[in-house]
Amino acid sequence: MKKVLRRSNDSSRNSINSAFTLRTVRYVECQTNHAASVGGYIVDGCREYMPATGTLNCAACGCHRNFHRREVETDVASDCTSASSTTT
Repeated sequence: MKKVLRRSNDSSRNSINSAFTLRTVRYVECQTNHAASVGGYIVDGCREYMPATGTLNCAACGCHRNFHRREVETDVASDCTSASSTTT
């Protein structure tokens, strides 16, 4: 599972306010069709991508990571801080 944290600043917003986007990327079951050459549809049953050491191939089924279905979860958290102004 890969987690990415990004800070996004919108130029129309105050520089005090900022938002963080947390994206979680998971690669789940393998979608490789092993019977495509004979007109059928058979998958190998690999349920989740497990990275092999130093490559983008799955340690369980041997397929490249792109053959596994990708799930992306996005969470947005904002840090809203309002500047208070006081006059004396």
